[in-house]
Amino acid sequence: MIVISAEDSALFSLNEIATAIWLAADGRTPLREIVEQRVCAEYAVDPETALRDAEELVRELSAHGILLTSGQPFPDAA
Repeated sequence: MIVISAEDSALFSLNEIATAIWLAADGRTPLREIVEQRVCAEYAVDPETALRDAEELVRELSAHGILLTSGQPFPDAA
């Protein structure tokens, strides 16, 4: 999957695991839960390593305005 930043036109080529995280990011499900249910359930990866890598992905996408993050679920997330 390829995503592009509307802010700076940066392109991101997401691998299979990053794509699974992207598709599961619904604004309601915590990242830890996404990692447990989508990544660790399907790939042979250590949960803490997977979470650390997912947090890095989210930070990078957020820094480019591609992904919004919050400590709480978004109220209008559908």
